[in-house]
Amino acid sequence: MQISMVKTQPKLVIVGASPEETAQLKETLGDRYEIVVQPDESSVAAVLKALGEGVCIVNPEGEVLWSNEYFEQLDESIQSQVNALCVQAADAIPGSMHDTGHGSGAMVTKHRVETDECLRYFDVYITGIARVQGDEIHTGRVAAIVRDVTIAQRTKQKMDAIDRAGFELVRLDVEQIREMNALERLQLLEKRVIKYSHELLRSDHFAIFLADQKTNKLQMVMQSGLPVEIQDLDLYLEAEGSGISGRVATTGESYICYDTLTDDMFLPGLTGARSSLTVPLMVADKIIGIMDIESQQPGAFDDQDRQFAEIFGRYIAMALHMLQLLVTERTATNQTVSGRFEGEINAPLDDIILEVDWLREHQKTSDPETSRHIDRILSDVSSIKDRVRCVSEGPQNLLGVDDALNQREKDPVLVGKRVLVVDDNPKIRKIIGDVLSHRGCETTVVNDGARAIEILEEIKLHGTEPFDLVVSDIQMPDRNGYEVFSAVRRCHPETQVILMTGFGYDPHHSIVRASQEGLKSVLFKPFEIELLMTQVREAFVPDES
Repeated sequence: MQISMVKTQPKLVIVGASPEETAQLKETLGDRYEIVVQPDESSVAAVLKALGEGVCIVNPEGEVLWSNEYFEQLDESIQSQVNALCVQAADAIPGSMHDTGHGSGAMVTKHRVETDECLRYFDVYITGIARVQGDEIHTGRVAAIVRDVTIAQRTKQKMDAIDRAGFELVRLDVEQIREMNALERLQLLEKRVIKYSHELLRSDHFAIFLADQKTNKLQMVMQSGLPVEIQDLDLYLEAEGSGISGRVATTGESYICYDTLTDDMFLPGLTGARSSLTVPLMVADKIIGIMDIESQQPGAFDDQDRQFAEIFGRYIAMALHMLQLLVTERTATNQTVSGRFEGEINAPLDDIILEVDWLREHQKTSDPETSRHIDRILSDVSSIKDRVRCVSEGPQNLLGVDDALNQREKDPVLVGKRVLVVDDNPKIRKIIGDVLSHRGCETTVVNDGARAIEILEEIKLHGTEPFDLVVSDIQMPDRNGYEVFSAVRRCHPETQVILMTGFGYDPHHSIVRASQEGLKSVLFKPFEIELLMTQVREAFVPDES
């Protein structure tokens, strides 16, 4: 129970007095009371009875002398608590008046009471009037005003809950995420978003779409409970043609669909959805996407839900933005550190080469064994420089390439398997294509996602033999990794897919979206080429579990 105390000037209600009498009373008592004039007693009673708050007058013994209808209709537990507060106030008045040095007046205290089940909350203002006789202060009657603050209290509780949930969304435990790749971090965030959206926003199902600034398209990155078909909806940042989502993403204004059957803006999402709430996801003043919440009940959302969802949406946008910054920073940091390392190590390696050249030039004998060792040193130095350069190039290169290319033994698991390799980097797609061919695969190599999708669709159209595996980069200039994966699922559901990306960089969130639809293999460049070969073999070996 909350209590606060305020010293106020008491109100004096003058009922039925003549103008002359009223003026005289104001002159005499105006410095001690706030004067309120009512023409007759019936008007005062009518006001108190019609008041949307409970009012009662209690004597020092706790007997209710008068109360209005609102107070009389309150829960008995609330009436009992108010009565007890009035008796408590009556007992405290003489001491309070002595402490403040006032001879007479009113002390107002504020309290918070609630029903047993915490279904309703009330603020109670207790006013105790003291009577002064000489040097003695006596307790007079005590008045109480009871105000229902249930809506305000529940709103505060909901806001506190949203703040706690928002804190959990943006709280990134360093130890927890250090070993996570981009996919795992987004999956962690997704679990939290699903949990809190159900708890706080009463959603049956929801989806989060992020805006692709290059294509102007809204791409789903998270969803709970929606049918797979919603992935095929082409939604754009356009006020017309892309339904509620496009409008919200364009205007930045949230939208409540009270009934999907009568709202022409609503596009099919959840089967059986009867109402929806869509809010923008914003970082500063920039719209990065939208959150769509759907319910199977019509009229499930109101303006207060809109307010809560907008606040929660800001936390989601902040969390997504932070994860994207982490991935971007990781990419830049890896490239910077690798580049500096290459610069630092080149000098001593060059010095080793000079020393070896001196040894060769001043070698007193032409001992074949010594020459062989000198050649081996030079070869190792050259190999070190090549490997450091590969690491410094980061996503533009792969590791362990020389050994992998030199291995020409056919792998029985891979012999005859048809593999499509898709990457806009000519060096990487050639390396992968050659290594797969050396192990027995029949490889087709293409340089962009659009061509890969075209080939997949042609095979389906003509009924020719489909690929057994597609290995595709994620970040390509025309079509991203998710679009290639989606085309595989659409044209040849049995074909396996492995996606690749540099340092976890995935601006289109292809990994998350594809993982929701069954993607099992992701590689983060620069990776060891043998790691790719392990995942390729696993794609063709039946899962024994």
